[in-house]
Amino acid sequence: MGFNIVLTGMVLSAIPVGEYDKRITILTRERGKITAFAKGARRSGNQLLAAANPFAFGQFEVYQGKSTYTAVRADIKNYFRELAEDFDMVCYGYYFLEMAEYYAQENADEVERLRLLYQTLRALESRKFSFALIRGIYELKTWTINGEYPNVFECLSCGSKEHLDFFSMRLRGCVCASCQGKTGGNPIDGSTLYAMQYIISTSVEKLYTFRLTPAVEAEFLNLLQSYRNHYVGHKFKSEDFI
Repeated sequence: MGFNIVLTGMVLSAIPVGEYDKRITILTRERGKITAFAKGARRSGNQLLAAANPFAFGQFEVYQGKSTYTAVRADIKNYFRELAEDFDMVCYGYYFLEMAEYYAQENADEVERLRLLYQTLRALESRKFSFALIRGIYELKTWTINGEYPNVFECLSCGSKEHLDFFSMRLRGCVCASCQGKTGGNPIDGSTLYAMQYIISTSVEKLYTFRLTPAVEAEFLNLLQSYRNHYVGHKFKSEDFI
C-alpha cells in the first residue's frame, strides 16, 4: 500500500505524457534522483502547472506507490525565472540540469550534487561571473563528487607536494618539475593550480566567491576542455547550444 512523503529537490526535466500530464525527474535531498508523474500538470489552473517545470526548487509531496511516484502538490521556493529572460543563461542552465540528471542516481546520497546545482544556478543569475567560468567550476566540482577529478595535490610520479609546475593529461594530474622530463606534461600556472585545488577541496557554498584574471581563466578552461575530451565520454545535448 502506498503513502505520501515530502521531498526537497529540483525538477531536472519534464516530459509531456498524454493530453494533460507530465513525467518529471526530480533531484531530491532524501531519495536521490526520482521520476514522478504529475497528473494534470499541463491543464490550466492545475496546482502543479508551474511546479512541474525544470529549475523549480522546493518541497514536493509525492505519493509513493509500489513502483512509481506521483506528485500530489508542491511548495516552490525558487523558480529561477530570471534564467528564462536570457537565452545564453537558460542554455547554460539546461546544461547544468542535464549533467546533474545524467550523473545522479536513484536512492543515493545526492545532497552535495543538489547543493552544487542550486548554488550554480544562483551564480548564473547573479551575472557576477563569466558563464564559461561557472561552467568550468560546475564541471570540476561535479567530477569531484563523482570521484573522477584530476589529482592536483601531489606529483603523480614521485608523490611530492612541491613544485607542481606541470600537468600531465596522460596521468590525469600534476607532476613536479623534477619528474616532468620522464613523464611529460605541460606547464601550469600557479594561480590555475590553486584555483583547481580550491574548487576540488572547498565546500559548495564557497565555490563562487572568486574571480580569475583573463589569462588564468583561459588556461583553466582550456585545461578542463582537454580533460573533458580525454575522460568524459558522454556528449550532452545542451552542449550544442552553448
